[in-house]
Amino acid sequence: MNTSQPIAALRIFLVEDAATVRRKIALLFGTIAGALIVGEAEDGVTALAAIRERRADVAVVDLRLATGSGVDLIAALTQTMPCVVTIALTNHSGPAFRAACKTAGAHYFFDKTAEFDAACRTIENLALTRSPRVADQ
Repeated sequence: MNTSQPIAALRIFLVEDAATVRRKIALLFGTIAGALIVGEAEDGVTALAAIRERRADVAVVDLRLATGSGVDLIAALTQTMPCVVTIALTNHSGPAFRAACKTAGAHYFFDKTAEFDAACRTIENLALTRSPRVADQ
């Protein structure tokens, strides 16, 4: 009798104000084994509700959003859904932005242009090292 539980895909939610950039990130992250894009939003309010509803494991957040701030969203996720891994992925990568994200509780911070490959490797590692759980039916 096999008692091992299947490992569900790493559920990723993207928060990015530019639709074309969101689509490109979704396509690239969607090729990572064990990763599944479960939703997208362009603003923090919509994202916060949808991340909870779609039971995301990871939120990939830009700092500039259609409304609200990515830093504020990261802080809200840290307070209300601490199990969600938060990844800041932005072109605003100066020291002040990094510090603000760290203070807000971001687990990871990547520059979209210079560190996108590192962000992909982080997603791969998160997918590989997940704890087993029963897949959603």
